Amino acid sequence: MQSGTRALGVAESYVDDGGAETSVLCGAVVRADRVVDGAAFATCTVGGDDATDAVRRLFTDLGREDVRLLFVAGVAPAWFNLLDLSAVADAVDRPVLSVSFEESDGLDSALREQFSGDELDARLAVYDSLPPRRPVSVGDDTVFARAVGVADDDIARVVRAYTPEGGRPEPLRVARLLARSGRAWREREGFCGPPTAPDRRR
Repeated sequence: MQSGTRALGVAESYVDDGGAETSVLCGAVVRADRVVDGAAFATCTVGGDDATDAVRRLFTDLGREDVRLLFVAGVAPAWFNLLDLSAVADAVDRPVLSVSFEESDGLDSALREQFSGDELDARLAVYDSLPPRRPVSVGDDTVFARAVGVADDDIARVVRAYTPEGGRPEPLRVARLLARSGRAWREREGFCGPPTAPDRRR
């Protein structure tokens, strides 16, 4: 992976305080050599079904044709607002990797506990369409990746290329930090729309 190859990392900041209706998503453009090269923000509905559209919107708003692939943090942001990875990959015409950081028995039982009827059916359809999780060792850590548009044999190589230290790919680490800052700013200012950040293309 060349040092200037750019990836878009998307992560959220959501705190279950009993009253949150939206979760802040940040998309951070980060080069393989760890240079941060742009950011944008969006929101999705807690417990809704609009996270996939929010990720597509982030990519469109950034307008970064130089981004070569997308990382997303997990597949169920904002309380089971499931991401359709294939739909994202089709929309952005880029490979998409979902990376999570804990072992899991899957979301099937949790979805059945929290939802029923059409809401459950819609979420199960998205969840069942996802590619399998694959463990990837990164130094002393293990992460779990799903990928669309990346060959199975290349998943570990791509994840490691963007994870210079620790167990979190740099695009996701930066996006997570910015999303937390964006959420805190919105709460302090009472701001109703998502914050924006300048495009610092290099």
